[in-house]
Amino acid sequence: MATTSIGSSGISYPNGATNGGFINGATAVASTSGTSIDFTSIPSWVKRITVMLKGVSTSSNGVFITQLGAGSVTTTGYLSSGWGYSGGTNGLATTVGLIFQGQPPNSGTVYNAVMTINSLGSNAWVSQAIIASTTGQVDKYASTGGITLGGTLDRIRITTTAGSDTFTAGSINILYE
Repeated sequence: MATTSIGSSGISYPNGATNGGFINGATAVASTSGTSIDFTSIPSWVKRITVMLKGVSTSSNGVFITQLGAGSVTTTGYLSSGWGYSGGTNGLATTVGLIFQGQPPNSGTVYNAVMTINSLGSNAWVSQAIIASTTGQVDKYASTGGITLGGTLDRIRITTTAGSDTFTAGSINILYE
């Protein structure tokens, strides 16, 4: 598991703003090993997170998900579904994370994706994502999801629904604002 600590910049802005209204980026993490990628120490003022996958694939056919956390990663209680076009059955739902795909991928299929996660206030978050394969059969999906956390969001994890698929290629990063 790779972990990147976000933290605060230590910069002071007028009128109590903590980020100056700018989009902030973490450091991209190679998704070439491990079963999850974590971004921690997300500042409490964050209202939107964008998760970006470039050339990402896994060792098996687990569906990519993002899990949020407040103190620890929340692994249940999500309402999320994906749909789209591929050669097989379309449409998946899960309660273990914010889903990217509409069906399980073939092992080794490479994907690019963007997921935006927005705060509704009161620790409630909603997501939307689009993902498409860049190798093999042309897969393209859209998804939505939501969860209410028990506290202030401070971390996210990118993994798969099984949680045991190993990342084999690509890189993952986030923007936060």
